[in-house]
Amino acid sequence: MKVVKFLVIILFGILIVSCKKEKMLQDFMVDSWQTTYLKIEMPTANKTDSLSVYEDEFDNNPDRIAQSKYNADGTFSAWFINKQGVKDSKSNGTWSVNKDTLHIEYFYLGRNVKVNYIVTKAEEGFIAKSVYDWDDDGEFDDTLIMKTKRIKSE
Repeated sequence: MKVVKFLVIILFGILIVSCKKEKMLQDFMVDSWQTTYLKIEMPTANKTDSLSVYEDEFDNNPDRIAQSKYNADGTFSAWFINKQGVKDSKSNGTWSVNKDTLHIEYFYLGRNVKVNYIVTKAEEGFIAKSVYDWDDDGEFDDTLIMKTKRIKSE
């Protein structure tokens, strides 16, 4: 009987810690972010055997910088800022958190996107990793790594 009580207490403790971690990530995400690094590896780009890699650290005066804002109600918006400070290509969507995974859904460039990112908190923001069909070749084999920093809300 003592063993059963002990196991129930342990399982209840694990559940509380797990829920707290999820809530902490959800609270952490409610803010405005700017992408500081992006790498996408596409091993079957355009249905070929060639590996295609896109990588940018956005430190050489890029034409556009990606920014986003996650709201407490589960909505978000993402856009680009050009060199003149003008927003363009804005898209809106929804987001949720399950443990260390950020799930987002949005419509962009004629495509419904539903993707999960494993999120790790970093010094200035967060690092997000996903596997998805980023090159739209029908294969969910493309790896994306993104680093962000927290920015002031608009």
